[in-house]
Amino acid sequence: MRKIISTIAAMTAAGAVLLSAPALAKATGEERLAKMLEGRQAGEPVSCITLFDSHNLQVIDKTALVYKSGGTIYVNRPRDPNSLRPHDVLIMKRTSSQFCKQDMVNTADQTTGMYTGSVFLGDFVPYRKAEG
Repeated sequence: MRKIISTIAAMTAAGAVLLSAPALAKATGEERLAKMLEGRQAGEPVSCITLFDSHNLQVIDKTALVYKSGGTIYVNRPRDPNSLRPHDVLIMKRTSSQFCKQDMVNTADQTTGMYTGSVFLGDFVPYRKAEG
């Protein structure tokens, strides 16, 4: 009887964890972004950036796109970031060397190649190390 009660309690606890997973995932993305930006100050948002090296572009799960250029980290928070998953491939159709506000980025599953979503970019906020 005790074993059955323990199993039910464990299943209930696991269910509670599963129910709160979406909230945890978003918080985790926000926490990762906050950690990356520690000791940095936000500058004036810009509409476009020149994307020299796409290897410096990182997806923060359901939160933002982050681009590192020299000592500056640019953060772009799309209007609906729910399609941003760290294991997806970003498909960017660029007609110039710039990546701009209102550009659309599609996402695809890395394994299957299946379309998983789209996001429209917002402003790019530059973060630089705080002068101390």
